[in-house]
Amino acid sequence: MSMMDTAKALVAGCREGREAENLERLYAPDAISVEAADMGRGREVRGLDAIRAKHDWWEASMEVLEAETSDPLPHGDDRFAVIFRVTAREKETGKTWDMEEVGVYTVADDRIVREEFFYAMS
Repeated sequence: MSMMDTAKALVAGCREGREAENLERLYAPDAISVEAADMGRGREVRGLDAIRAKHDWWEASMEVLEAETSDPLPHGDDRFAVIFRVTAREKETGKTWDMEEVGVYTVADDRIVREEFFYAMS
């Protein structure tokens, strides 16, 4: 699988609500995930279990009202970016907000080995 095959599979999974499947299929077991800000759990986590825990937290805490995922934007043979636009509601408070996020992914041996997120919330 090429880097672009991995990128297209990630985007398709995000658009179709198959994020958990993406983790199992596309990520290296020791992948690193880095957030732009510390949301109380640190900015960087390592390994699929830690990345799954981030996804579980999101699912438990947020309700996605609208979501848009761009096509992948390649950068050389080993990296790509994806733009995510989300309107979400915090389940606990009911607060609704818009978020635009850029995910930058690094691929090695057909697996995502690093993801970094850049975002602004309003």
